Amino acid sequence: MARLIKMHLARLIVLSAATYQIAAALEGFFWPKIFWDFMTDNLNGLVKPVPALQMINLLFGIGIIVLELPLGVIANTWLQRSVRFRVFILILSSFASVLLYQGTDPAIYHLIGASLYLWAHYTGEKMSFLAENVTEDTS
Repeated sequence: MARLIKMHLARLIVLSAATYQIAAALEGFFWPKIFWDFMTDNLNGLVKPVPALQMINLLFGIGIIVLELPLGVIANTWLQRSVRFRVFILILSSFASVLLYQGTDPAIYHLIGASLYLWAHYTGEKMSFLAENVTEDTS
């Protein structure tokens, strides 16, 4: 029977959630709404007239995609290799996403991805997809 590679599963879920979060932030520019507006109107200042929450979600979504699909600048740095940093950023992104009405689903997916990263970390799984980015100098 095959082994579940939890790091890869978490990575795919987080990439999907980040894409969904970017789409939710872009949709939030056109239809600004706080998810918790049925309880209070105090948070409406986060989405209109200045779209601060939408910009935060857009930056978190882009940042998570950059973290999961690293470019040369961030590849093989401690930011990309650290599971704790990933989990911390995913929880922050989930908190920002759950406030936006369009972003409740990405918040749940970010928490699922963070829990999968933690599960893989505690069972001793290594980030094997990082080995693809490492080039050894043979000279």
